[in-house]
Amino acid sequence: MTQTDSSSTAVIALDAMGGDHGMESTTRAAAAISKTTKIHLLMVGNRDELLPLLEKHEAHLDQIEFIHTTDFVPMSESALASARRTGSSIALAAQSVASGRAQALVTAGNTAAVLLHCSRVISQIPGINRTALAAVHPTLPREHNADPLGLLLDVGANLSCDAEDLVQFAAMGAAYASRISKIDSPTVGLLNIGEEETKGDALLRQAHQLLREASGPAFTFYGNVEGRDIPLGVVDVVVCPGILGNVVLKLLESMGEVVLALGNDMLSQRPTWRLGRRMLRGGLHQISDMAHYSEYGGAPILGLDRIVIKAHGRSDAKAIENAIKVAAKAVREDVCGGIVESIRKAQENRYQSLSLGTDR
Repeated sequence: MTQTDSSSTAVIALDAMGGDHGMESTTRAAAAISKTTKIHLLMVGNRDELLPLLEKHEAHLDQIEFIHTTDFVPMSESALASARRTGSSIALAAQSVASGRAQALVTAGNTAAVLLHCSRVISQIPGINRTALAAVHPTLPREHNADPLGLLLDVGANLSCDAEDLVQFAAMGAAYASRISKIDSPTVGLLNIGEEETKGDALLRQAHQLLREASGPAFTFYGNVEGRDIPLGVVDVVVCPGILGNVVLKLLESMGEVVLALGNDMLSQRPTWRLGRRMLRGGLHQISDMAHYSEYGGAPILGLDRIVIKAHGRSDAKAIENAIKVAAKAVREDVCGGIVESIRKAQENRYQSLSLGTDR
């Protein structure tokens, strides 16, 4: 979503050893952040290897501190195995946020390990049953929302959930969209196989009823949405069970690459079209970039009482830089406080809806 400006002085813990590209990407990102913003970074990793790279990239070291460790969680390691790595970069980064030394955490590391270590030491917001991993995605322009990105959750933190969880996901996602994208009463859609409220299994039908009851000051429930509605930007926030959201997310991530490949293939078929390809190359890459995760940083883990941004495992320096900026803005805009308020409003509206229904 929309990124922070350079006035932020938040302290962001950065898992400097997580992700496919490791310290090369995180040090480049840290250097760029130190030179263009006032954000302070707490880099967690091997200081002996990080410092030369930061100096190479001409980082402003007065904005960077270190927590030294040589241990990290490999991207392919299981959650169970990673649980024993209490001295790893992700574990120590999570601890620094839980203790208040840093205000938010950014990592491109192993998703299962991130969820495990963060949930182990960072408290959940009171009343939240399950945390949710949210992801931003590009949409077509919307009249009521200037942000070109929508929000989808859960995208993989939970393999299963109940209808109450989906209502909480809606309230949390709406709070994030409201604080980050500055949308009053964001619209929420329930991902389903059809628009009618009778569509879907028992879980989705019950969730539809509960979301309709909770609709009000916290968010406006649009109703069911289908997969095609997500990139069209029909709603600001789409909620769904994590296993479904993860499948949709991976499909959305491939869109840019597909558009670019199809465009290049089509334009190379005739000699006269090859000239057109040179003229359109910039536009094709711009379309591809809109769908690329590096443009919008990472996915927030919502429901914890501290900000955690999970960047894509393949994140390059630009993606890590954007994730840090998103984390700083989420701190500045008090997203966690917004979630508390949104949950309260949704609950109050449900009680009011039930009371009115009883009175009738």
